[in-house]
Amino acid sequence: MDFKINRETVSAAECVYEGMQEQGIELDYILPDYYPDIFKLVRCEVCPIIIDYAVSGDKLSYELRCDIKILYCSETGSVLQCVSQRQSFTKAVDLGRFCENPAVKLIPKTDHVNYRAVNKRRLDLRGAVSVKIKVECEKNQEVICDAFGLNVQVKKTPVRFSAKKLTAEKTLQLTEDMEIPETQPTVLNIVSCRCKASECEKKMISGKLLVKGEADVRLLYSCEKDGGGGLEPLSFSVPYSQIIDMDGVDESFDCAASAEVVSCDAAVSADRNGDNRLIKCELELRISCRAVKTASIMLGTDAYSTVHPCEAAYTDIKVEQIPVTYMQNFRHSAKICEGENMPMTVYSMWCTPKNINTHISDDGKTLIISGMLTYTMAAKDSTGMIIMPDKEEAFEESVEIDDLPVGAFVTADINAAGVSYNIAADNILTAKADITAKISVYSSSSVRTLSDIVIDDSVKKERDGDYAIKLYYGVENEEVWDIAKRYSTCVSAIMEENELSGEKLDTCGMLLIPIVN
Repeated sequence: MDFKINRETVSAAECVYEGMQEQGIELDYILPDYYPDIFKLVRCEVCPIIIDYAVSGDKLSYELRCDIKILYCSETGSVLQCVSQRQSFTKAVDLGRFCENPAVKLIPKTDHVNYRAVNKRRLDLRGAVSVKIKVECEKNQEVICDAFGLNVQVKKTPVRFSAKKLTAEKTLQLTEDMEIPETQPTVLNIVSCRCKASECEKKMISGKLLVKGEADVRLLYSCEKDGGGGLEPLSFSVPYSQIIDMDGVDESFDCAASAEVVSCDAAVSADRNGDNRLIKCELELRISCRAVKTASIMLGTDAYSTVHPCEAAYTDIKVEQIPVTYMQNFRHSAKICEGENMPMTVYSMWCTPKNINTHISDDGKTLIISGMLTYTMAAKDSTGMIIMPDKEEAFEESVEIDDLPVGAFVTADINAAGVSYNIAADNILTAKADITAKISVYSSSSVRTLSDIVIDDSVKKERDGDYAIKLYYGVENEEVWDIAKRYSTCVSAIMEENELSGEKLDTCGMLLIPIVN
């Protein structure tokens, strides 16, 4: 009897590089003449940003920029001073092979920072940042869909894969001019500028993608307040709208778009009266778009012959997908300080998520999100000095997701939308953060599929006796396929003999196993 294997080619994502690169940071800085002497260091922040990247042949190159801010107070006043510096680095990665249509993911983070005042006019900083790197390329892979002859049985699973994929990226420059409200004091200098891009809205227009959204900017500036130096928060939103060219995209594609803040700079200038009440904010956003047209295929995932010895080879393929997204809101609270550590005045408070992890519970129905939340408080202590301490708190949140696919791969992007705080009667300061989780559910990170089937038709399987039927005690949720493979029979015969409605056993019990040739 002839033996025939049906094969098809599918497009899969292959990881060609995954690793980490570190970069040391050193700064030896002498204050300009117009800066006052250093009396007390308040805070140091290093923010690493990926400015640009490119893949050429088997090399990935990228530009890493580190924005450094050192805040301090002088001896003659409590006005917060800000030293801002930038350092740029060009990095390269050997991918080991040529990469076609690469998908690059670069995630920078600050590992550690140590800083000190060498004297009243000199600052010294040593630290390190790291970049998590993952590069995937498109690969056409041959898979087995079915096989015929020699009493072969093939287990098949429906899988959706990317029949066509489009990507596009565009950098957007935004400028926003605004005047500080009359109810707020005049700016002395800007000490903090934080920006977060909101979720993108997208609309398809004749081969192009219209993407729009907002960038939320939060400033903290020093000012003359309460008879001395103080801090004042200021927040506003900068809208954006951009058309991204994606030739060939239409309604048959699933599309996703995201906006990433590359840089956010704010500068103050004088108004008509000579007061520093005008803010000019310059932003750079990177808009990334992805469109995937999916097709369905039946993939062979296991095989055996009811008559002859059979060997099957397997391989794992990663299928490109647009995830299903969910938005989940929850609130987290933390005790920040109490007793003698209580500040005289609290100006602002914010929260930064980090080290986010996700895993699915044992029952397969609940997503567990965990990580750290860093609460930062800008305040004035009992001596009248500005302080900006951090308080780290662990969190864990459970999210129920209906119809979570078996073997799903889930990620979560955490954002702290706002932080409120209150001081209780027992002199305890408690902060509450409104957390938004964007949950992305991929039906599977990879699929195990057959790569080859070899049947030895020169011999037949040996049975342990001459019988036409066997008794077998099945357990709940056991797959009929596994039972049929164990006894070299076929799934349809077992289901028909026992009047089973599904390919998994609903309950424990005795089964009749018909033996087929």
